[in-house]
Amino acid sequence: MSTERFQSLHQPVHAFCFAQIAAASRRPLVIGLQAPQGAGKTTLVTHFLQALPAMGLRGAGVSVDDFYLTREDQLRLAAANPGNPYLEHRGYPGTHDVALGERTLRALKALQPGETTRVPVYDKSAHGGRGDRAPEDTWREVSGPLDVIVVEGWMLGFAPVEAGELPDSRLTPANEALAEYTRWTDQADVWVVLRAQDPEYVLTWRVEAEEAMKASGKPGLSREAIVDYIGRFLPAYRTYATPDRIPGSGPGLALTLDAQRKPL
Repeated sequence: MSTERFQSLHQPVHAFCFAQIAAASRRPLVIGLQAPQGAGKTTLVTHFLQALPAMGLRGAGVSVDDFYLTREDQLRLAAANPGNPYLEHRGYPGTHDVALGERTLRALKALQPGETTRVPVYDKSAHGGRGDRAPEDTWREVSGPLDVIVVEGWMLGFAPVEAGELPDSRLTPANEALAEYTRWTDQADVWVVLRAQDPEYVLTWRVEAEEAMKASGKPGLSREAIVDYIGRFLPAYRTYATPDRIPGSGPGLALTLDAQRKPL
């Protein structure tokens, strides 16, 4: 990662998060991160967590991606909604195991000294890039106690809208499913929200990320398949990623990113 990118994006986010940790009256502090696909959420969270030990803090990160349905359940969901492009593949609200995510977050928050819990792992490279939940014996083990938990995702904190506001009636099941995700978002104490200045940037970013994964030797989707896949998410960004909304009622930091992922 370039120094320029750290200073422009990572530095202000880190500064906000460290200020919230210092001000927190209880531990662990749960930070919600909402950011578009391909915006660099994983790198941002990784660098933040790596900075914690130097301050005597322990942290863990989880992603909404960790809680996708198994491949079998995803295929069952798609079959129950024939012709619905938003539920055909993983990604949209309704394609996660919300109960598994809630249990995992609560287990992480409750960790005491000497205790451990496992965080699910989702293998995006399985089934030619369509993905599947990894076997439980490969899940990440996290030890307690924790000072910070970061929960990140592209749609984390989105709120359902009135049916008349949907650009496509086929979004109705996903819109209705969003209400269940408060079981995750209500656990966040503070929020960091990153917005793409233009939703079309997400397509470019996600293609770049997929190409990088394949360049590392992992299987992935073809460029045509990823363009088709991400194109299905643009209506959601235009509907739910409103620039003036930060989830929850606590402190929040909102940044709008340009095409180079730099805050405006």
